[in-house]
Formats: sequence, C-alpha cells, structure tokens
Amino acid sequence: MIKRLAILDDYQGAAFAQPYWKRIENRVQLEGYRDTLQDEDRLVERLRPYQILVPIRERTHFSARVLQKLPVLELLSLTGKNSGQVDLAAATAAGILVTQTEGSGATAIEMTMALMLALAHRVAQEDRAMREGLWQTGMGFDLAGKTLGVVGLGRIGSRIADFGKHVGMKVLAWSANLTEERAAAAGATYTPLDDLFGQSDIVTLHLRLSERTREIVTARHISLMKPTGCLVNTARGQLLDENALVAALRDRRIRGAALDVFHTEPLPVDHPLRSLENVVLAPHMGYVSAESYDQFFRSSVDNVVAYLDGRVPAGAMNPEVWKDGKLSRKSAATEA
Repeated sequence: MIKRLAILDDYQGAAFAQPYWKRIENRVQLEGYRDTLQDEDRLVERLRPYQILVPIRERTHFSARVLQKLPVLELLSLTGKNSGQVDLAAATAAGILVTQTEGSGATAIEMTMALMLALAHRVAQEDRAMREGLWQTGMGFDLAGKTLGVVGLGRIGSRIADFGKHVGMKVLAWSANLTEERAAAAGATYTPLDDLFGQSDIVTLHLRLSERTREIVTARHISLMKPTGCLVNTARGQLLDENALVAALRDRRIRGAALDVFHTEPLPVDHPLRSLENVVLAPHMGYVSAESYDQFFRSSVDNVVAYLDGRVPAGAMNPEVWKDGKLSRKSAATEA
C-alpha cells in the first residue's frame, strides 16, 4: 500500500530539494505545505488523510486533541528533537510512532553571535537607512568591556560564553542547576538570576522550554535591566513575557533586543515588534541552514524507511507502540 506523506512548514520549499526522498519515491505519495496553520480545525482537515507527517521543527503542535482527530496517522517523523510540540503520551496511547533526529548546534550558536553583533553595531537599522539614501543615523556600542549574562550555560550557552570572553566581555551565567564550579569551568561567574539581569549589558537566553522555564523571564526581570541593557533570544519565544518586553522596548526602558523566536510563529504581520526601531528581528533562522537541513532530512528519511521496512527506527521515542513488526494502533493494523 502506498502511504501518503506530508512535509509541513516548509516555507522555502527547501525540503523537496533534499536528495533523500528518492529512497522512498515509489513507496509514498509525497506532498508538502509551505505555511503553518494556527487554526486547529483547518489543521486537522489538512492532515487527516496522511499516514506519515514530517514537520519541520516545532511550528505545528500536535496536542492530544489534534492527535485524536487524525485516525489514520501512523508516524510522526520529526526533524530535530521533540521540544514539546508533540504530546508524546497521547501519541503513545493512540499507537502513533514518534521519531526524532539530532540537530546542529552550530547554526544557533552562530545566529546568536550574529544577532549580538548586529544589535551592538546597528547593522539592521543602518542597512534600512542606507536603502533610503541616508548615512550614519545612529551610534553603536562595543561589546568589549561590557557584561554578558548567559541564561542557560549548556551546549549552546557555553559556546556563547566563549564568544563573550573572546571579544573581551565579562561573562555571568545562571541556570537552575548551575554551580559556581561549573560556571567557573566555562569561564563565567555564577550569578543569581535577578542580579544577572541587573548587572548585564546584554542578556542572552539559552534554556530548553519546559513547564519550569515557560515565561521564566518575567516583567520584573526586564524591569531590573539597565536603561542601556539589551536582550537576545534565539532559544524559544515562550521563555519570556513577550508583552513586557514589547512595553520595555516601546517605552525605551531598555536599549534594544534581538529576537529569532516568538510566542507565535510566523510572527503576525500586525505584531507590535515589527514596528519597533530598537529591535532586530529574524524569522527563526537559528536552525535554517544547508547543513542543518541535510542532517534533519537524512535522519528523518532513515526513520521513515525503517518504519516502512517493519523495523523500529533508530530515532523512535516511543518504541513500545511497535509490536511484531507493526504498530499497535488498530487503524494502522487494519490498513496494513
């Protein structure tokens, strides 16, 4: 039986350019979508016919309610890790196999560096001004000699701490389980979160999103920042109170921000962030690179091939739904 497979959220149409789909071209009917549906009813209507879905990162969320309305869905082959976009318990209860892949940390690290430099040296603002025939419309600032606050000193955050030291910054760090010794080993000084926001010239967020970290950066934390302070976020939009950040930027209570992630993505056309001059915006490019996509789709197709061959995929997150070479899901077994 030829199964229907849909690639989701492929804004550039880049997924189809990957060579790995040729491995399954005679085994699946391949389709793709270059937008993201926020309306749940429209999303369910679109996805209902597909046995296999390959979403790009976490634009589309698969709640228990959505999964219950997709009776023929057998496999969710994620690109990258499950960052909470799939209710794994609900998928397991429904007998839906969920697989994931590794991701490339290099893109997010480089994107953070790029945004910090663009923010400090007004790259976006002066680019816009020059296209309007203007010249030197504002004043930038050096990173050297400033204080960098890293919230989340993990795989990415520790590399950003290295970058800060490389350009001559003092580096502070905080995360829930960070110790003074581990911070010092990364060349940073452990600092309580309130003090980090109060002392830093640039605060950069590198936490995983969870119920514990959702909106961990509150309006109070933003109010503690210096008038010359800046905030950079390439991790997850939901880590902070976005409305509080907008208000602080609009009222010039902080110098600026550089953001690659937002509460709602794509960022709505009428969102107030789009109209603020003191913020650098990027459309979640921290995973969008040729190298990342190569890794995502090579591994995602590996997972699909294993599933079609009756093997447990290497990236399976809930292999317990796999019984004797097939899914435990009744609908999947009926159609096999």
